[in-house]
Amino acid sequence: MSENTYTFFEGGVTSPAGFYAAGIAAGIKKEGLDMALLYSKVPCALAGTFTTNLVKAAPVKWDMRILKEQGKAQAVVINSGIANAATGAEGMARCELTAQAASKALGIDKDFVLTASTGVIGAQLPMDKICEGTAALAEALKDDRESAVLAASAIMTTDTIRKEAAVSFGCGGKTVTIGGMSKGSGMIHPNMCTMLAFITTDAAISQPLLQKALSECVGESFNMITVDGDTSTNDTCLVMASGLAGNAPIESEGEDYEAFLGALKALTIRLAKKMAGDGEGATALFEVIVESAADKESAAKMARSVAGSNLVKTAIAGHDANWGRILCAMGYSGAFFEEEKVDLYFESASGKIQITKGGVSTGYSEEEATKILSDPEVTARIVLGMGEASATAWGCDLTHEYISINADYRS
Repeated sequence: MSENTYTFFEGGVTSPAGFYAAGIAAGIKKEGLDMALLYSKVPCALAGTFTTNLVKAAPVKWDMRILKEQGKAQAVVINSGIANAATGAEGMARCELTAQAASKALGIDKDFVLTASTGVIGAQLPMDKICEGTAALAEALKDDRESAVLAASAIMTTDTIRKEAAVSFGCGGKTVTIGGMSKGSGMIHPNMCTMLAFITTDAAISQPLLQKALSECVGESFNMITVDGDTSTNDTCLVMASGLAGNAPIESEGEDYEAFLGALKALTIRLAKKMAGDGEGATALFEVIVESAADKESAAKMARSVAGSNLVKTAIAGHDANWGRILCAMGYSGAFFEEEKVDLYFESASGKIQITKGGVSTGYSEEEATKILSDPEVTARIVLGMGEASATAWGCDLTHEYISINADYRS
């Protein structure tokens, strides 16, 4: 395998060496799988990014402390159904009880146990089910593909599909693997969006460089998706690196670090796109590419603004080439551009059509535009003619089903 290429394959969090997973039904939700455990047979270097919401769930605070004080971890206990957010001191106490249960079941330090929760805000975790579930998960741990699938299924809430990815690449004469799973379908907006993501790798890499790589990758993947404009209380993205690939430790920036960064970025983008395309009630993944911007920040602001516009999203749902809404969303993004230079294209598997040239309509065919916008993956490509910078954001269309899902979420 070339040192500078990476290959995706069917896999998930158990794909890298040394990682085990399990997923079970612990009875937290009315039905289905609702608890997962991720475990490494050795302590791992840890990196993480978390919600920017001032209201942070107890597991977010727990994990932030472990990242700051330890920089290492060995296990993650995850539940769906209850978010353990807005639960006060009792919520923190229940994180500690969860970690203690995992510590006992796995024979590891409780401060090497991370926790994550997703679901309804304001309810306390049922600790009898959490503790019993943690013990059962520890017994069920395996490093096979099926166990990764069960874990990825157990963290879902309103998700309609599992979100997993795995990639391998050459590094220092060894094959290094990165695997991941995520969840997220609603309450998703840039600034970590509403999501949980767990990434494993057998790369040997220093903790500071692992954190640097993750922070950069999140900025171009999970922070570039939007579904509904709501930033969650529980957003968490964790990376654990076991070092079991046997590569020479990555301790400085260079060729090996760039190879790792490229593979991690590709994996996080793949997971992010799966989340955006599975937005609550969505029928289409909506990609917005801004090109030839004056700078990266401006390009990102415009891409996120267009992808997050409810008027644009409803136009995509209706397969309507209402390009004035896109221009409007660009205009209030806070980024500068010259309207008379804007070229806009719509693209999909059905073709490509130029909608505007120099900021005015090309007289395009509405029928052809509708055909292109009717595909399950649609791209708006915006060319500004101002510089060399570019950025991409991902969202989805906005349908009546989004209201139905969220109106009935607790019932």
